Amino acid sequence: MIITRKAIPRRTVLKGIGAGLALPLLDGMVPAFAAIRNSAAAPVRRFGVFYVPNGMAMKHWTPNTDGLGFESTRLLSHLDAYRDQMTVLTGLNGVPSNAGVHASAATRFLTGVTPARTESNLRAGVSVDQLIARETARHTQLGSLELALDSRDVSGSCDVGFSCTYTSNISWRNETTPLLGENNPRAVFEQLFGDSGSTDAATRLDRIRKDRSILDSVSDKIGALRRGLGPADQVRVNEYLEAVRDVERRIRMAEAQSDRELPEVVQPAGIPATYGEHANLMSDLLLLAYQTDLTRVGTYMMAREISGRTYPEIGVPDSHHPTSHHRDDPTLYEKIAKINEYHLSLFAYFLEKASATPDGDGNLLDNMMVLYGAGMSDSNRHDNKGLPLVLVGGGGGKLHAGGHLRYEDTSISNLHLTVLDKMGVRVDKMSDATGRLELLPVG
Repeated sequence: MIITRKAIPRRTVLKGIGAGLALPLLDGMVPAFAAIRNSAAAPVRRFGVFYVPNGMAMKHWTPNTDGLGFESTRLLSHLDAYRDQMTVLTGLNGVPSNAGVHASAATRFLTGVTPARTESNLRAGVSVDQLIARETARHTQLGSLELALDSRDVSGSCDVGFSCTYTSNISWRNETTPLLGENNPRAVFEQLFGDSGSTDAATRLDRIRKDRSILDSVSDKIGALRRGLGPADQVRVNEYLEAVRDVERRIRMAEAQSDRELPEVVQPAGIPATYGEHANLMSDLLLLAYQTDLTRVGTYMMAREISGRTYPEIGVPDSHHPTSHHRDDPTLYEKIAKINEYHLSLFAYFLEKASATPDGDGNLLDNMMVLYGAGMSDSNRHDNKGLPLVLVGGGGGKLHAGGHLRYEDTSISNLHLTVLDKMGVRVDKMSDATGRLELLPVG
């Protein structure tokens, strides 16, 4: 639950983390954030990704009409409340792959690169979120936040010959370093606020100083260890030191911002009993991270590829992945559609909370660019063409509703370049991109 030490009554609480979520950080609650939010000239832009696995019931996704006035579909109707800030993208393709179809679906979603067939020496490409995080990390304690709803213990549920990491991950710091999502809300809280269980400024500063002391000791030991190492081990140590330097940067940023007032947050006890509660709690934590400017980049895997999760709460007790191979059987297809609808309803919860959170002259959704979609379209055929994708949010004035835009056999990497541009990150080439997309409606 989030409450405030300011004058606004504690009873002003909205449904959210745990038992309740206080009103967003209003100017009267946290003056330190007021100056940031009131800067109309330079809104703080955030980027988010919601990923769903095992393809989509495309007959219920793709609109029949184009442009701003497109006719909604069974699945997209769950997002109808946000049509004035929404662009549905049809005709964007993933890079083809002859093997590891699920590993490729997840890996190429943000990288535009198919993974190397290996179970140990991973290789893919830098993901869009991390290219953005390299720029925004100068201003935040966390470069990015990676969330998931499935456990990392997934051995045996992967494409043959491909590491399970591929199917469980969409974010890559570099070609060899995946950033697996955290599924435990308690651990996410500690990542945001430390393990003291408190957001009190004095308690956080004390913890920061202890972390710095431990890190100094680790750095000294690594410096002595690396002498005499072979070339392969030198590479591994360099990657480790890169991570250490990132922690050092975060500690310096945390020290500089340690007097910033934060809402008091009760640390979540752990993973909630139901999938829906778990999903909403993780959305609340992601929104809190954006709201308090602890990070401006987040990715969220609502389930991993080859997910066998069941959804009895919506009348689908069947395992997701086997059911996704529906063979055009009406009964199975209906079950996949229900799973897709459920995921979209949970995404709509996130959008609703974002649109209700004041930020600058508008709300968080106004200053956010959120990509929702899957790494394959027709799950029965493992199709990499015409991926189900939708962009939502105002992007701090950089993104405008395009309605339904239809492209002709175009790479998803073109979208990657476009998103980078709108987030203020200039990259000239990414994977098989041939250019940038025009996201405004035609005609």
